[in-house]
Amino acid sequence: MSTDIADAPAASLSNPMTAKRRDLVLRIAVPFATVAALVVVWGLYVKLSGVAPYILPGPGAVASAFVSDWGTLAPALWVTTKITFMSLLLALVGGVGFAIFLVQSRWIEIAFYPLAVILQVTPIVAISPLILIYAPSTQVALLICAFLVAFFPILSNMVQGLKSVDHNLINLFELYGASRWQTLLYLKLPAAQPYFMTGLRIGGGLALIAAVVAEFAAGSAGAGSGLAFRLLEAQYRMNIPRLFAALLMLSLLGVAIFVITSFISWLSLHRWHESSLKREN
Repeated sequence: MSTDIADAPAASLSNPMTAKRRDLVLRIAVPFATVAALVVVWGLYVKLSGVAPYILPGPGAVASAFVSDWGTLAPALWVTTKITFMSLLLALVGGVGFAIFLVQSRWIEIAFYPLAVILQVTPIVAISPLILIYAPSTQVALLICAFLVAFFPILSNMVQGLKSVDHNLINLFELYGASRWQTLLYLKLPAAQPYFMTGLRIGGGLALIAAVVAEFAAGSAGAGSGLAFRLLEAQYRMNIPRLFAALLMLSLLGVAIFVITSFISWLSLHRWHESSLKREN
């Protein structure tokens, strides 16, 4: 009897760990199984329908192009990745800094926030010719275009977070004589962290989209071009397997960005914020 009682706490501790591992395996296995099923359906459709490879290649042809054209696609992937992450970093710095500037005064927000809105609602394809004219190089122009698209979600979420601080806590800080910068550093910025993480996840995906769209608009070509040029090149040459391989690379890059930003968000919030805490009932 005493042995059973001693083993009970250990069993109760192991059960939550087992459930957590099972949940993690399911979160990984289910998406992979779904993608695998879709690939099988795709392959069966191509094989049974007899559709021409230059219209819809099968998974085998795409995998073969992915391997054989790796020497061409990999440098383009690196260019797109570099532009995406550099623009996202600039958007993070600019969005947070401008958000802090805006919340310092209601009149500052009224005066300058519409400018950010105008940049956001103006299609990047419409202003990319101007950026190409004034930028010192095509790569800088692509970086500016991607930055402009990723900038506003981070700014908007950060402003909302800084303005959503509990007023009672602000009054408490004022009661204890905290300066404006102390209130910002120790109260507003930590409270705005969940909003910032949301903007980070949105901005990461938009930075990749903007990098590709900007390259389409710029019409850049050559060895230093990204995956957008390789997509157009494959389209013009009717090399559809390579086009699908480039699309696969872009999709995998987008998934990687989402996973990285989601992991950063989890690291920052999982110990204290309700959005990342697991319910106990």
